[in-house]
Order: sequence, then structure tokens, then C-alpha cells
Amino acid sequence: MRPLLFGVLGCSLVLSVQAFYSASDDVIELTPSNFNKEVIQSDSLWLVEFYAPWCGHCQSLTPDWKKAATALKGIVKIGAVDADEHKSLGGQYGVRGFPTIKIFGANKHKPEEYQGGRSSQAIVDGAMNALRNLVKDRLSGKSGSSGGSGKQSGGGSGSKKDVVELTDDNFDKLVLEGDDVWMVEFFAPWCGHCKNLEPEWAAAASAIKEQTKGKVRLGAVDATVHQAVSSRYGIRGFPTIKIFRKGEEPEDYQGGRSRGDIIERGLDLFSDNAPAPELLEILNEDIIKKTCEDNQLCIIAVLPHILDTGAAGRNSYLDVMLKMSEKYKKKMWGWLWAEAGAQMELEASLGIGGFGYPAMAAINSRKMKFALLRGSFSETGIHEFLRELSVGRGSTATFGGGSMPKIHTVEAWDGKDGQLPEEEDYDLSDVDLDSDYDKDEL
Repeated sequence: MRPLLFGVLGCSLVLSVQAFYSASDDVIELTPSNFNKEVIQSDSLWLVEFYAPWCGHCQSLTPDWKKAATALKGIVKIGAVDADEHKSLGGQYGVRGFPTIKIFGANKHKPEEYQGGRSSQAIVDGAMNALRNLVKDRLSGKSGSSGGSGKQSGGGSGSKKDVVELTDDNFDKLVLEGDDVWMVEFFAPWCGHCKNLEPEWAAAASAIKEQTKGKVRLGAVDATVHQAVSSRYGIRGFPTIKIFRKGEEPEDYQGGRSRGDIIERGLDLFSDNAPAPELLEILNEDIIKKTCEDNQLCIIAVLPHILDTGAAGRNSYLDVMLKMSEKYKKKMWGWLWAEAGAQMELEASLGIGGFGYPAMAAINSRKMKFALLRGSFSETGIHEFLRELSVGRGSTATFGGGSMPKIHTVEAWDGKDGQLPEEEDYDLSDVDLDSDYDKDEL
């Protein structure tokens, strides 16, 4: 019988992946293509749920969310985003868990976190409170920035400061010779479609710059002025968007023109080119704390003692982990390892407990939940384990004691084979053996 895999994503039930809402519901399905028009440019108050189809808590919320939407129809708009499919929208508004509910009020570009209950009555009460506050602000002249014209960025200042102006003189140095990935718009000032794209491009530039730490950049070329670079790439219509990666031929951007579409493509480009997360040895409490708190999951391996495997054996296990961290780098998980016996309290909390090395666990430190690898410590076995985790299947196990165990400070592995402790030499020259012993007994 196939062993159970423990899920760690909080939503533990195995659910079919399907849309929660239909056209017959009063909940409006939101996507990168319609989010700006429906929410950002709207004067209405919005409550938006960011959900994942596999999430059990999201499924539990669905009937109450629908009921609240019907009760608030014509008063407050209720929307829903499949943030598992549309990761750009979730990332744009800092969504880290499911379900997350945001209130888009006076300033659509700075939504508030909904902190109320999850029953339909609590949702309606929270919406009406937010609506009253919105009306009060409008009466007092604090109208905020409703975004009615659509000229301001979702999640940014709306300025063009993060769009790099590219010219015939600086294009090669910035785009072709740099290490960053570039999305470049070739435009003409008289072009109507270019004018419509401008606020979306500016908003996306700010969001992508922040979320990729500047590794993916957005630029713009006035093709009517800088004709040398424009003709080099055969620009014939406006706007034309091209993607440039160092050492590769440019490719045409084929996505949508909303900020959500652009951000989603930019984040995909970042993930494709980002290095795999670093594989760290657990040397002290700070390492495990930072790695596990900064990531949704941290993957921890407990490897056999160096005397049992030698350097070659240990490196083979580490190579497997490195390959898996590369394969799953888009997940932005943390990767750690420890030697068997070095962190006994951690092993005990995970139920590893001194046998069955190598072992692996995936930990959600926010929920104090973990999952154990039940298959082989191989690329195939770990891939199956992580694939199950990534879709939220299985049940959860709780840390022993309900908190992170004590972590000991240890010395880093020096990369060499282990050595047994040297035995002490004993001087037996002064020992006088009894001559009465039978020689056969010695």
C-alpha cells in the first residue's frame, strides 16, 4: 500500500481542482485581464478573496462568500481571484496564504487586510463598516485615490520612474551587455494603443522591480526618435514589446497588455533565470530560523554521520538535494541539512529519532506543521514527495511540543572524510607480570 504523504500547506484535504464560482453567482471572478478595469478603476468598495482551488479552508469559505455577495449586491462588490493560477495578482498584493481577503476602498492601490470572521454575517458586517468609513472619508474630503481614470499603478506610485528610457546611445550597454532580463516597449508618441499601455507599463515596472530586486527591468524606446535600434529589431508596429536575455536572441512578448499580465510574465522570467536557493548546513539557530521564517516551506535533510558515508557518500546526497532545489526553485523554498546526531531535539520533534538515515522533512514554521519523506532519498523519491506537497495533498503532523526545538551550534563540515578519535598510547614498560601465571593463560 502506498504510504501517506503529509501535506504542509495548511489546507490538508485532497480536493479536485475546479473553479469555486460560476457566472450564476454574485461573486465576480477576477483575473489579470479584468482586475484593473473592474477593481482599480472602479469607485465601488471591493472585498476580494485570493484563493487556491486545492485549499480546504477556501472551499469551506465558498458558501459564505457567495451568501455575502448576494446580500451585498448593489452595495459592495465581492470578487475572487484564483491566486494559484494567477500568481502575479497574488504576488502584487503580498498574498502568502489562502484564503486571503483584501478590502479595496478609497485608495485602490493600497488595499487593507480583512481581519474579521469568515461567516457570511461577519463578512457583511466587515463590508458595511468599511463602506461607512469610505463615506466618512469622502464627506471630510479624504477621497483617497480611487483610480477611476486608471492612470495610477496597482501597488505602485503610478509614476514612470521605474521605466528606463532607452536610446540609441545607451541601449547596448544597458540591455545587451548587462546581466538583467529586459522587457522593452518600442512606442510612438502619437500611438493611441501606446498611450493606453503607458500606465500599465509603469505600474508593472514598479511591481516587477520590487519583486525581482531589479533583476527584471522594463524599458521604453521612442522608436520615432531612436530609429537605429528600432530598425535593428525590425519594429514595424506600435507598441511592440520584446524580451531580451543576455546572450540570447530577443523574443516577442505574446501576453496581454494589462499590468497583471505583464507582471506575471516578468515574474516568470525572473524565476526562469534565478539561481537555485542555497543549500545550507544547520550550524546554529539563526540559520534555521531565517531560512524557515523567510520561506513558505523549508526542506530539511538529516544525513548519515560522516564516518558512515565518507565525503563521497555525503556529497552524493547533497548533489541530489541541489538538483531538487534547482527543479523546484520557482517555489522559493529554503533548503537545509544536518548530520545525524548533531541536532537530536530537531530529529525527535520530527519523529526521525536516530534511525533511517538519510531522512527528509518539509516544515511550515508558521503553522508548526511538517511532512516526512516516506519514499527513497533519490531524485525520483524526493520529486514525488515534493510534487505531492506542492499541490497540498495529504494531512499534517504537528511539531512535538508545538514549537521549534532547540538548535545547537556546531562546526561546519570541512568537506573531508571523517576520522575516528585517536587512541591514547599506554606505557606498559613498568608493568610487572606475575611469573606464576600459566603461559597458556596469557
